[in-house]
Amino acid sequence: MRFRVIQYESLPEDLEQRLHQNCEVTRVDSLSLMQGEEFRLVLAEAEGLIGVGQKVGPEILDLAPKLRVASTISVGYDYFDVDEMTRHKVMLMHTPDVLTETTADMIFTLILCAARRAAELHRMVKNGEWTSIVGPEHFGSDVYGKKLGIVGLGRIGSAVARRAYNGFNMEILYHNRKVSEEAEALFNGSYCSLDELLSESDFICLVLPLSDQTRKIIGPAEFDKMKPEAFLINGGRGPVIDEQALVQALQRGKIRGAGLDVYECEPLPLDSPLLNLPNVVTLPHIGSATHETRYAMAECAVDNLLGALQHRSTRNCVNPGVA
Repeated sequence: MRFRVIQYESLPEDLEQRLHQNCEVTRVDSLSLMQGEEFRLVLAEAEGLIGVGQKVGPEILDLAPKLRVASTISVGYDYFDVDEMTRHKVMLMHTPDVLTETTADMIFTLILCAARRAAELHRMVKNGEWTSIVGPEHFGSDVYGKKLGIVGLGRIGSAVARRAYNGFNMEILYHNRKVSEEAEALFNGSYCSLDELLSESDFICLVLPLSDQTRKIIGPAEFDKMKPEAFLINGGRGPVIDEQALVQALQRGKIRGAGLDVYECEPLPLDSPLLNLPNVVTLPHIGSATHETRYAMAECAVDNLLGALQHRSTRNCVNPGVA
């Protein structure tokens, strides 16, 4: 049986072929209804969606009565209205495991680059401004032996903690929905309140999904609790930080620096004050951006789609009650 699928993101050639072998595939650039009547007709017959970075809510779901599975090529699913998908009996599949170690690598890159002012000093060398021995005005901060506070100790947060504890002898604090016995066994993690973590940590690492509970969880009051020598690292979702409050904290020296891979608005606007602050490392949302991991994510998304359509597997289903 061949399933009717809408594909709205490119895939590696071999995975593309596999999808076409099992499905009647319609390739589109976006899921915008502005594409007209032809797209609406395709949507009306679609049983599956696969792609990333497009909103799927009631306006799409109401026009797709045969839709059974949406497979996103990502671990995050901010673009999907999960409640509406559940109401429409559409399974949402994601790729939670394959990017864990790669994203943890990137987060630790941010920790090191922010602490040692790597981006700032790289620009100094490139611009021909390195003319003498580097003095105290360009000194960075140690990472080894410092205290790391992780907010959101899921797969990625735990992978960051392992690197910090085993490689850099860091003391691990964490704030999570519940105490993790594994964290305490593997890297001597100490569960604490968010306020305690903010006030005691030298590096504060956010690895949170975006929800009503986590949106702007770090704002002016939270920055007031941090050490002036602290660094804030965000490798989760941009809107968990009040970005205006972050800018003010950096400008006023409430914290020493920040390392960011995600932002309230992406791509980061050219007029963002973050671009003019020397004590901020800014990366373009590259947590999973390696050749190996992006392939593994695409492969997982195809597996998820076909497995769910063929009633073989719902292992990576966000709303398993639908299945």
